Amino acid sequence: MSTRFPHVVAFGGGHGLAASLGALRLITEDLTAVVTVADNGGSSGRLRSDFGVLPPGDLRMALSALCDDSEWGHAWAEVMQHRFTGEGGLAGHPLGNLLIISLWQLHDDPVRGLDLVGRLLGARGRVLPMSAVPLDLEAHVLGADPHAPDEVQVVRGQVEIAGTEGSVESISVLPKNPPVRPEVLAAVADADWVILGPGSWYTSVLIHLLVPDLREALLVTTARRLLTLNLEMSTTETAGFSAAQHLTTLHRTVPDLRFDAVLADPSVVDDRVGLERACAELGAELIVQSVSRHGRPGEHDTLRLAAAYRDILQ
Repeated sequence: MSTRFPHVVAFGGGHGLAASLGALRLITEDLTAVVTVADNGGSSGRLRSDFGVLPPGDLRMALSALCDDSEWGHAWAEVMQHRFTGEGGLAGHPLGNLLIISLWQLHDDPVRGLDLVGRLLGARGRVLPMSAVPLDLEAHVLGADPHAPDEVQVVRGQVEIAGTEGSVESISVLPKNPPVRPEVLAAVADADWVILGPGSWYTSVLIHLLVPDLREALLVTTARRLLTLNLEMSTTETAGFSAAQHLTTLHRTVPDLRFDAVLADPSVVDDRVGLERACAELGAELIVQSVSRHGRPGEHDTLRLAAAYRDILQ
């Protein structure tokens, strides 16, 4: 008898999405990653500015996380993440970013280029950009200027928002209605499960809900929906936030979006009653399960997270 694996679409960016993909690839062979394309810092920011392309860094990390668990896969994951040192023009660039840009120039199609990298790596899943064009983020931040703590100011750029000293009150994307690749919309429509998080709350998770076509696809899909909360609640983007406050901001962003489950590590459940109430507003069941590494509470344990996903998705 054959076993049908659930088709899972995971949304996010950076280390949070990489952690999720590293676990999901152990429990399903039908996996699609939809990755943020708003990074404006580091190697990605330089390549985006120099070549007018999507920032490749988060896409590279997602591909590396999906590398096959073999000598070939491990070798290529290391190659993709290798970062050039020194003082020259290549300094600071991961080789994987340059490989992705090279294939984009050769094929003039970001999805085609990412698919080719996936084949080279033996990736156990597909990686797609959330938008067909690079995005900029704009946030209204209370106290962004320490000399004016009671004023709300506009902060633009993912790096700038992630590092702000103020409190993010709202966030938007530019352009306001960016095009979404048809492959992304098809994956969401065909999914059995869609998973948001973990990741930087505003710049890697909520950002997906700010793109109109993608938000609509998430609202109308017949897939079940899972939200994975971060292992650390109070970050520079969400200073002082409780787990329940994270859910409240999501509900305020898209009031009609319902979830089936919210996965939380016990370490972030400071008020279970309040968190369950916030889950109920989303229509979701709260599932509390240990997914962090022993002795390293801010880091996901791949096998623990995979076991939690397996129990929820089955």
